[in-house]
Formats: sequence, C-alpha cells, structure tokens
Amino acid sequence: MFWWREREPGVGPRFGVDWAITDRSGGTSTGSYAALNLGAHVADDPAAVARNRSRVAHALDLEPDDLRFMRQVHGCGVSVVDRERHDPTLEADVMITDDPDVALVVLVADCTPVLLLDRTEGLAAVAHAGRVGFTNGVVGAALNALRDRGARDIEAVVGPSVCPRCYEVPADLREAAAAASPAAYSVSATGTPAIDVAAGVVDHLQAAGVTVTWLPGCTREEESLFSHRRDGVTGRFAGIIRLLPPEDAA
Repeated sequence: MFWWREREPGVGPRFGVDWAITDRSGGTSTGSYAALNLGAHVADDPAAVARNRSRVAHALDLEPDDLRFMRQVHGCGVSVVDRERHDPTLEADVMITDDPDVALVVLVADCTPVLLLDRTEGLAAVAHAGRVGFTNGVVGAALNALRDRGARDIEAVVGPSVCPRCYEVPADLREAAAAASPAAYSVSATGTPAIDVAAGVVDHLQAAGVTVTWLPGCTREEESLFSHRRDGVTGRFAGIIRLLPPEDAA
C-alpha cells in the first residue's frame, strides 16, 4: 500500500506529520488499474476506487471523508481546505491546510508529487508538478501561498516521477523546461532530448530555502507504481500529507 511513509509525532509546540507515497498494492481495482488506483477521473470502477480510498484512509487512522482531493489541471491554482471547506471539483494543483483532521492527496502517474510542511506554523500543502505546471511555476505558487499564511521554515518531500532516461520530449519542450530551471535539461536513454522535472522541482525548492528530501524512483521503470507513459491506460498513486497536533496540545 505504501511505497514510502514516515509518521513523526509533534514535539513540544511543533506539529508532527504523517506523510506517505502509495503504490499499486493492496487495492481492489483490476486490469489496467490493478490494484490500488486512487484516481476517480480515470475509467476505473467507481466502487473499486471508493474501496481503495477507504483502505488508504483507514491505514492513516482516518475516515474516507477526511481525505481531500482536488481537480488537477496542470496549472498553478491553489485550494485552501479543512474539515468544513472542501470542493473536490475545484480546479487546482496546489492544496493547503492547517487542519490536522484532514489529509491532503495529490494524484500522479508520472508527474512529480510534492509534499510541503511548516512544523512551527502548522501548515501542510501538496503540489502537482507535471511538465506544464512545473514550467509555469506551480512550485512557486505553492510556496507563495504557504508564506502568505505565515510559513517560514518549510520542508518538502519530492516523490517518485518519470525519470529523464524515460522522458523523451521534443527539443522545444526541453528548452522551455530548462528556461524554468537549468536542472530540468536532460538526455534520454537513447540520447534524445529529455526533461528531468523532479530535478527542476528540487532546484526551485532549494533556491527558495526549502529543506528537501528527494525520494528517488522512476514511475516508468518501477512496476510497483502507476505510469501513464509506460502503460497508457492506468491508475493513479498518491502523495499524502497530514498534520499531527503538537505534543503541547495533548
């Protein structure tokens, strides 16, 4: 179920965090979506997706209604959510909360999932960084939205995505990505133009003073993860973050 997960309780006045990357195992979807597809926007059985989401929620000690999703459109829109405010039809590629009672979910199948945290201010966010969103500044949009709400000491986990060996693109798209960050300029396994979106994301985060944990892994190469570039019709795995209350609040 979890490709990676860390749960760190709050210490003193600082918030803790439960953050994770899911994989394909432990779900009820079949065929191209086997097994833990969490994407309701693909052509999977809605009942299977609901069961999968329920399993993930319970593994996080939550109920399915506590998971927060957004309608991802490869843009830079920001949605602020909590237990009361939540519109999953709202188009956004960044989601922010200060509510420990909900978990934020970003869905991917080659794009880069970004999880963001300020333990002092008690703020969490997710960002969906595909090629288009990265090039257009989704990382900056997420950081600006957090800082507008008081965040100063931001940490990030950057999850697995398609690696540059597997992400061949036309030369003009590589140039556009490299204009956003030179770190995104790359070459594929066959020597053709390629993009390293994750490296560009990490570059943007580090340039903004964010402490980054980069979880290496290629979605196209790892069968345990969904990959649109590898399979075409496929499911979605998730990056998830939930604030945990400070120890002093217990």
